[in-house]
Amino acid sequence: MTILDTGTDCGFCPPLPSGEGWGEGIQECAIHDRLQYKVGLVVPTLNAGSLWESWLKAFEQQTRKADYRLVIDSSSNDDTVALARGHGFEVQVIAKSEFNHGGTRQSGVNRLPEADIIVFLTQDALLAKADAIERLLAAFDDQRVGAAYGRQLPHRNAGAIAAHARLFNYPAESQLRGMEDRTRFGIKSVFISNSFAAYRRNALMQAGGFPVDTIMNEDTYVAGKMLVSGWKIAYCADAQVFHSHDYGFLDEFKRYFDIGVFHTHTAWLQQTFGGASGEGLRFVLSEMRYLINHAPWLIPSAGLRTGLKWLGFKLGALHRGLPQAMLRRVSLHKTYWLRALP
Repeated sequence: MTILDTGTDCGFCPPLPSGEGWGEGIQECAIHDRLQYKVGLVVPTLNAGSLWESWLKAFEQQTRKADYRLVIDSSSNDDTVALARGHGFEVQVIAKSEFNHGGTRQSGVNRLPEADIIVFLTQDALLAKADAIERLLAAFDDQRVGAAYGRQLPHRNAGAIAAHARLFNYPAESQLRGMEDRTRFGIKSVFISNSFAAYRRNALMQAGGFPVDTIMNEDTYVAGKMLVSGWKIAYCADAQVFHSHDYGFLDEFKRYFDIGVFHTHTAWLQQTFGGASGEGLRFVLSEMRYLINHAPWLIPSAGLRTGLKWLGFKLGALHRGLPQAMLRRVSLHKTYWLRALP
């Protein structure tokens, strides 16, 4: 294991004194951290359904268990809560209308004050191997890493369009991205996913925590803040979950409407890291090549989806001129508009 002497503390233990011998001290400190730092796990849920039992069994098989386990449930009416409690999770039940992508996750962070690293998983992200969490946490051996996220593999029954989206966004090679890499990766510099991610507490709090006023992409917001503050984002290709969505046409439109809303309220991200148009074109070309080889009959469907995504994004960027009733109708996250900022 290589720990670089960057002149900062490891992020978990008290700062070490500077001067001769400091490099050796930080190496010992990092090894100490791997064994002794506390890990919290936060899982937002709502009617987790038939996959939930498999999810809980996969979690129980992990070689690195979380020290604190918290489910934040948005008033499920199935057995999600009972099963979670039966597997040793603390459960906080909130009203469905209270759920907020950033605010709910930050409330989980606040409820686990002793956790040095907080892992986030969603109810539909099935841990692929027994060492998935352990491999994700290994990224924090590098004291420069503020956040890390794992590789998402398509579910075994995923369609070709959903499978390509995962293969495009989650390649087989790991990455370590810093502010200096923004000219290479552009807006992709801040790509991350809370379906399977972990955050160093002091880096997260230095970034201001998760925002409570974003419609979605609270993880992207935090990643941007971390990079600007000098932290790095690690992509761990060997830490894997099964997670994919076969979106319908209308859901694709609504999702990209919300993405357009997000980018309108966070213009600093594109000003700092670049726009999304180049990455979007690269995705479309990659998708066409993939479908030609694997499912050519889906090319018309993919073309229609691309058009709907573009229309949704553009309409989202112009949302300030739309009436509230229409905003709720065309948004995937309707409760956001009950408390949205102007």
